[in-house]
Amino acid sequence: MFYEDLSPYDYFEDETFAAEGRSFFRVGFRPAYRRLAVGWLEVGRPCATGPVPAAFTEKLRAIIAVQSVNLCRGWHFCDLCPPDDPARGNGEIRVPGAPGTAYAAPVLIGHYIDAHAYRPPQVFVDAVMAVDLDAWAAADVPFSWVPADADRT
Repeated sequence: MFYEDLSPYDYFEDETFAAEGRSFFRVGFRPAYRRLAVGWLEVGRPCATGPVPAAFTEKLRAIIAVQSVNLCRGWHFCDLCPPDDPARGNGEIRVPGAPGTAYAAPVLIGHYIDAHAYRPPQVFVDAVMAVDLDAWAAADVPFSWVPADADRT
């Protein structure tokens, strides 16, 4: 599935965060924030390439490791990879940006950066670097904009 970087994300209306290891399994809500797509690549579509800071890549991997949004039962296979051994992913991440805006990226974004030299927009790089992972670890859901009245089941 392709979205141009920083275009509105609208694939899912609601957000569903997995919450493994908590007293509930999932957290669902209709987001009050605007979601902008980052890293939704597809073969044949242009994307920015180039180096990214190592600290950014490390922090992005940490976010991917602790946050699962809109998990799907099936897999999305990277169509930029050779067809005999594609990377696969089945969910998304959210990264807070400017007030009222979150970035919506597939979990494959780390793979796209590592294997295909994808370079996300600088505003996304800056947003990832601003994430306080310690605060996320202490919260019941690893994202600071989950409303208190979100459905927790």
